[in-house]
Amino acid sequence: MKVMVTGATGFIGKELIKKLNRKGHEIVVLTRNSESAKFHIPVHCEIVTWNPCKDSLPPSALKGVDAVINLAGEGIADGRWSPERKRELTQSRVLSVSKLIDAMTYMNNRPQVFVSASAIGFYGDRGDELLDETSSKGKGFLSEVCQSWENEILKAKDLGLRTVALRIGMVLGHDGGALDKMLPPFQLGAGGKLGSGTQWMSWIHINDLVDMMTYVIENPSTDGIYNAVSPNPLRNREFTKILGQVLKRPTLFTVPKFILKIILGELSELLLGSQRVVTKKICDTGFEFKYPQLEKALMGICENSYHEIKMEQWVPQTVNNTFSFFKEASNLEKLTPKFLKFKVLNQSTPEMQEGTKLNYRLSLHGFPIGWQSKITDWKPDQKFSDIQLKGPYTHWFHTHEFEEKNGGTLIKDRVLYKVPFGILGDLVAGKWIRKDLEKVFNYRHKIIDTLFAH
Repeated sequence: MKVMVTGATGFIGKELIKKLNRKGHEIVVLTRNSESAKFHIPVHCEIVTWNPCKDSLPPSALKGVDAVINLAGEGIADGRWSPERKRELTQSRVLSVSKLIDAMTYMNNRPQVFVSASAIGFYGDRGDELLDETSSKGKGFLSEVCQSWENEILKAKDLGLRTVALRIGMVLGHDGGALDKMLPPFQLGAGGKLGSGTQWMSWIHINDLVDMMTYVIENPSTDGIYNAVSPNPLRNREFTKILGQVLKRPTLFTVPKFILKIILGELSELLLGSQRVVTKKICDTGFEFKYPQLEKALMGICENSYHEIKMEQWVPQTVNNTFSFFKEASNLEKLTPKFLKFKVLNQSTPEMQEGTKLNYRLSLHGFPIGWQSKITDWKPDQKFSDIQLKGPYTHWFHTHEFEEKNGGTLIKDRVLYKVPFGILGDLVAGKWIRKDLEKVFNYRHKIIDTLFAH
């Protein structure tokens, strides 16, 4: 299938793109910033620039598309809910759906299915009540946003499209989502329940969520609204206990309700609201969860301590020519931004091969840094890796792969890294380091495009 995805650069979107790619689907991404998207989208695909808050979407952008998956929307927990912020949160969701449907209205051959995110915030704070897809709308800002969102989503039915709205719960995964903010205090031994701890938490593992999204586009029997949460919600105190056990950390601290309200204001609804959501409807269609139990889900996530960068870039050159360029260490200087003052000093063998050690010098924000790496996994015209022996990171492992595709070469990069000073390093400088790496890899992408253009 040809699948169009909005919101592909976000935490959920990146994992969805990987899943669609593994299943062999052709992917088109709509994004506000196509340059930044090249760093955040992990596979090579068609990228179309589109800002739903400013621009209409031409129907031609949807030509040949079989399925649309909409994940667009400002981060709900990225700031206090001021009146202006509330408008942004609502508009970013409603307008993206509205303009996608407007574009499809003027098409003769429309997509077969439209899938859009919604959220279990629809139900509001409901205590111990069991909530299925027939349960009524709740009260509060989140409920109002979700109701407006779904009203727009379901207009796709008027066009004859199979339409699916997924009410997504708290998404758990590595390097993003709810755990991105939750883990640091727990890792430092300062975690604990929120408020009374009696509120229900309906969660879902990121892999189950993207499996569900691909499942609904591939199964014509799915239609309407589905709860996208694990079959086993837990109270906050139980969630806290299990997370502490998985991390082998105490969970003695309690954050009082009034403190959360003072710090977060109305945003505290996200943490204190209780939603005990059931998933019988999606399970009845035949969908199976890989991570129905929290302990198994958290163990898989928490054992992964690396940050990842994954990118792909196609160039109109043979694999041999492409590999020949990358095997010359001096060419690294061409691919590195000037502000790093990167210089290859020497290498241990005349030509790059298995075990070659390379010494570099660079400058990070004015501080001179020495870097030594070792070449491993050496397979000419296919792949090689470089692992940091000495340098600024606690761990750096960069794998380069080269694959013949469409008369050219698909360059695949995967970097696993750890910042210095562990948890504290991540807290203090993790985002800053990630932004620096984005600049470096985006520069590299542009230069490769230029150098390999012909």
